[in-house]
Amino acid sequence: MATKTRKTSISTPTLQELRVLFNGKVIAPDDSRYESARTVFYGGIDRRPFAIVRAVDAGDVSRVVSLAREYGFELAIRSGGHSTAGHSTTEGGIVLDLSDMKKLEINHQEGTAWVETGMTASEYTTAVGAYGFVTGFGDTGSVGLGGITLGGGVGYLVRKYGLTIDNLLAAEVVTADGQLLHVDENSHADLFWAIRGGGGNFGVATRFKFKLHKLDKGYGGMLVLPATADAIASFLTEADSAPDELSTILNVMTAPPMPFLPEEVHGKLILMAMMFYAGDAEAGEQVMAKFRAIATPYADMLRPMTYPEMFPPEEGGDYHPVAANRTMFLDRVDHSVAEFILTTLQASTANMAVTQLRVLGGAMAQVPADTTAFAHRASKIMANLAALYDKPEDRDHHENWASQYEADLRQKDKGVYVNFLGDVDKKQVRAAYPGDTWKKLGQIKKKYDPTNLFHLNQNIPPK
Repeated sequence: MATKTRKTSISTPTLQELRVLFNGKVIAPDDSRYESARTVFYGGIDRRPFAIVRAVDAGDVSRVVSLAREYGFELAIRSGGHSTAGHSTTEGGIVLDLSDMKKLEINHQEGTAWVETGMTASEYTTAVGAYGFVTGFGDTGSVGLGGITLGGGVGYLVRKYGLTIDNLLAAEVVTADGQLLHVDENSHADLFWAIRGGGGNFGVATRFKFKLHKLDKGYGGMLVLPATADAIASFLTEADSAPDELSTILNVMTAPPMPFLPEEVHGKLILMAMMFYAGDAEAGEQVMAKFRAIATPYADMLRPMTYPEMFPPEEGGDYHPVAANRTMFLDRVDHSVAEFILTTLQASTANMAVTQLRVLGGAMAQVPADTTAFAHRASKIMANLAALYDKPEDRDHHENWASQYEADLRQKDKGVYVNFLGDVDKKQVRAAYPGDTWKKLGQIKKKYDPTNLFHLNQNIPPK
């Protein structure tokens, strides 16, 4: 995990000035809420901001951005606080916390929803799901809508309805000059293109307008299989050839001591698949039969279900995982690649070693690569590699394991998914934006943020 200390602020307003401006919505070290408020999701990130401002509306956001421009302090933007690189916080600067901004407006006739970006994926999914609607995000309910959307959004509906950004119709963004802009295909179209995959480089998104899809019920859940090379290769082959209604996330991982797993497999490698069929439940069950036939399951929790049920309650606020993690795209995972994955995971000394494999394609691949700043439309499989550990002194060991694993597993596709990048260098950020995408993003960055005020992100410098 990232532990790098960021540059401290040049200057800041006084706490008294901040509290007058924001009517008590300011948390500083003298506040009993400070320790909790400064904590982000991932462990190993221990930064102490000068203050945390909890915005209640776009006006608050604009004022904080204007202050950052005037005083020159470092500004971190937090929606859900899930940045693996620790970009949701700052050492000595100010955190603009959007987590109180959760207003949602559903237009049933139009099939759209305007939502503020402090709402989490689970909160939004539950709210629109009550009316039989869905919008796809990722696989974790507690992430904020701001971060996951700006980076792309790859989850349980990606093959049926595309990335989250493929369902983004408009947004409201506060830019570095403090202006609140409405952006869509016809208004500030260049900025609308950039925020669909370019991350938080261009401003603070305060509201999103999403397309809603009608889906009362589907078929999905968890399927746990023995970890063999044949099972991995067969699973991915079936996932690739399945109807677009099916999206899957396969975790090759060390089995935790979960009560629904046989005790004899605890601590051993398993295949834990999260799957969702966005369509008729009967048709979904027929599709799932092919996966159940791969091997005798350790656990089979696949059933007719609503989409919000894919986001069960998560672990409490004291859960802050520390991991050496890498992200990449793969062209194929055949038997030999699967064998290598198993051998490498078995060699890890981490508390839990994981390789996550997401078969892509479907609706995501049907969008031309230059339509948005997410340019990996032709990528076949997204892989995430992680070693979870407890002791800080073991960091270098697990980071070396992850780096070597990444290098050995790398295939022809050199791209990476920006939302899963950790604390990386410019070269790795550049890999998230292939071809002309990087150059175009740099030009748009110069137009809307010429001084790089928004630099706590996977940064694209102004060009």
